Amino acid sequence: MIIKKFQGKTEEEATQLAKKELGSSVVIMNVRTVKKKGLLALFKKPVIEVTAALEDEPERTSYKPILPAATQRKPAAAVKEESEAGRKFDVIADDDTAPSQKAVKSDSVESLEEKLESLHLLIEKQMQKEAGEVDFESDTDEQMAFFKLIYNTLIDNEVDEKYANEIIDELDKIRKPGSGIDLFLANIYQKMILQFGQPASITPASEGAKLVFFIGPTGVGKTTTIAKIASRLNVDDKKKVALLTTDTYRIAAAEQLRTYANILDAPFRVIYTEDEVKSALDDFKSYDYILVDTAGHSHHNEAQKNSMKEFLHCVDDIIEKEVYLVVSATTKYRDLLSIADAYTEMTDYKLIFTKLDETTTLGNLFNLKKHTGAQMSYITCGQNVPDDIEQFSPQNTVKQLLGGR
Repeated sequence: MIIKKFQGKTEEEATQLAKKELGSSVVIMNVRTVKKKGLLALFKKPVIEVTAALEDEPERTSYKPILPAATQRKPAAAVKEESEAGRKFDVIADDDTAPSQKAVKSDSVESLEEKLESLHLLIEKQMQKEAGEVDFESDTDEQMAFFKLIYNTLIDNEVDEKYANEIIDELDKIRKPGSGIDLFLANIYQKMILQFGQPASITPASEGAKLVFFIGPTGVGKTTTIAKIASRLNVDDKKKVALLTTDTYRIAAAEQLRTYANILDAPFRVIYTEDEVKSALDDFKSYDYILVDTAGHSHHNEAQKNSMKEFLHCVDDIIEKEVYLVVSATTKYRDLLSIADAYTEMTDYKLIFTKLDETTTLGNLFNLKKHTGAQMSYITCGQNVPDDIEQFSPQNTVKQLLGGR
């Protein structure tokens, strides 16, 4: 793992510098504004600093049973007061890693410490509570207690058991005598953020309009999500947006989108055939974005799946496009896998999760990301347009998955 800092006049400029040096798969871990020091700093504008991380794909090994017998710990008098709270996070890197590729330098660790401090203290308190205010007889006892706590926390957040096991296996590989929970916590935090990857948002076409399809099952909130994104693009970014719908089954959905289009003063059209899509593209070619709402259907219906696939690909040679699969965070994990697999057969897509305000567990976000490999994009957490939508945050999500708030 490599973690480095880059500075630029804007976040975009700093991110581009990171991608130029580390590659396009780099993940932005932190963004902050840095003021110049010294007397001349009074006359200089602050710069934007991004902390970027890169990790090679680890070799996959079969995961083992989660907790060996060593997890059983013997009770004693009181938990060590000599905790890891004041200790700096250790460098997370293999011994044979070149110095220039050490994972966490002291300067870049500080920003991670700030994010992890409250989570670290929370986990320590939880360990004390579960241990019954006892002292661990060895470092191994304390480490295994931490592993058990993290595993149970992930499972409670409905992270799939095999992914929770993979995380514990990775911790076991770096476990050494004297290693504190701060080392393990920093390792988990960074690796899970890297596994989520850099979130993707809708980007403009290199030339002309960008066509954006929104696909997904019925009832997940596709129409409201499109309205939120259209509002952001139109009002915040001052872009010209046109709205289309192919959902001819639900009249209410079409009328809802028509209402939003009227509010935004954006053109709206109901599409019935592939030729009508192509005609709309020609009519709205001067626009920045053309957003398309699609009909939700059963992912078990082969005829509907084939029809949707043809529809999504009928414009491949005509216009730049993006496809977003919209799913609900409240859907059962097994059903999510079935839905994702069905749409994977049709096209590549990015992920939007809705209804985060209706669930207390976020494991499905991690599970589906791992299962599909698709980029995360937006999350929604309510019905208010355009407020209840934001770009997915790997940092916030991982913190919650590990027991934070």
